Order: sequence, then structure tokens, then C-alpha cells
Amino acid sequence: QVQLVESGGGSVQPGGSLRLSCAASKKTDSIYSLPCVAWFRQAPGNVRERIAVISYSSDTYVHDSVKGRFTISQDNAKNTVYLQMNSLGPEDTAMYYCALGGAVRRACSVFEHHYDYWGQGTQVTVSA
Repeated sequence: QVQLVESGGGSVQPGGSLRLSCAASKKTDSIYSLPCVAWFRQAPGNVRERIAVISYSSDTYVHDSVKGRFTISQDNAKNTVYLQMNSLGPEDTAMYYCALGGAVRRACSVFEHHYDYWGQGTQVTVSA
């Protein structure tokens, strides 16, 4: 078992920045041999979508909708994954979740059902 705790959400004006953190209670590779840590977000009325992921080999991927604005990174010593969000707009308003799962055929899945562990979520609100 592992617990994931997100932090760093809040309210920000358009154009602002936030950094979300996802702290795991233990090393993710103690749970999965090929761990993937992803950030999902869900806006009211929308499905939850994966917007960024970092793989067991430190490869990263960000969704086209946030490319160039959001960056995912990790600090292995702290068992923490970060999501740096810049140039935020109202369209980024959502609940943000981090999730941990094992790679599927050595790739990090885009589907939430492949992620077994979830944080409680942190709200990001972008408004003037």
C-alpha cells in the first residue's frame, strides 16, 4: 500500500503559476517494478483526463492542451512528483489528482483504471 498526498492547489489569476506536489508515502518502485505517476484533472461536467505522466525511466509526457505550459518532474529522494503549471487560464480550472500505477506493456497508460492509487485531489481555480 502507498498513500499519495497532493498539495499546492489554490486560486490564481489568469497568467499565473502554481506548482502541485504529489508526495508518496514510500518509493513507487517498491509497489511496481515499472511505476508510472500521472496527473489527471477533472473539471465540472467533464471526464477525468490524464494531462501529464512521468515513467519509471523518467520519460515525461504532457497533453497537447498543456504542452509548453505544464512540466512534470520528480524528486526521487523525496518520493515526490511535481506539476509546474505556468500561464494558467480559466480552462485549467479543475480538480487535480495524482495517481500511481504500473506500466502496461512497458508504457504508461492514459486510462485511469490502470492507476491503482490516487490522491485526494487538489483544487485549482483560475479566475480574474
